[in-house]
Amino acid sequence: MDVVISPSILASDFTNLERELGRITTADYAHVDVMDNHFVPNLTLGLPVVERLVQVSPVPIDCHLMIEDPDRWAPGFAEAGAASVTFHAEAVQAPVRLARELRRLGARAGLALRPATPVEPFLDLLDEIDMLLVMTVEPGFGGQSFIDGTLPKIRRARDAVSAAGLDVWVQVDGGISGATIERAAEAGANVFVAGSAVYGADDAAAAIQDLRSLAAGAHRH
Repeated sequence: MDVVISPSILASDFTNLERELGRITTADYAHVDVMDNHFVPNLTLGLPVVERLVQVSPVPIDCHLMIEDPDRWAPGFAEAGAASVTFHAEAVQAPVRLARELRRLGARAGLALRPATPVEPFLDLLDEIDMLLVMTVEPGFGGQSFIDGTLPKIRRARDAVSAAGLDVWVQVDGGISGATIERAAEAGANVFVAGSAVYGADDAAAAIQDLRSLAAGAHRH
């Protein structure tokens, strides 16, 4: 199980996003949180900014859409060139149709779950998606503390993926740091979104390597 590190630019300096993307060239993706101030109580950036980020980023863009009506809006982010587009189970009307459309447009399709949303109703859809995002904090703001109560859900998700013999990534987002990444990896996550743990470090590349090594070590054990 390969370790995938996706630093969140939500923790970066928004006055120079191109420079901030240049700090994470050793990452696998750049995680971009799109919030509409309706699905979550925060407003970040939208499609025009993502289009430009795709053009200047040294790594693929991993879009996490915390928005209402993703059925309408999510395909535009795939058309803009995002390598991965994740929509929320709590907001989508037709998840299979949307996932298939994202894949048709060339993006990986991700399905996100809030901490309190059970994974079981969505296990039959695993072969329609490329990634399941288990939120490890309440979506909307960076810098929150990891919720240990999400670990059993991560484990159930990984067990279901393994039992089905599928290559579906399990992503975790929220409170991921050197102190928490091993627990998430041991539970079965392989894609790790880290904001302040990377962008708050003096050496972002070293922070990325440290996180990668910790997660890989947990997988080996």
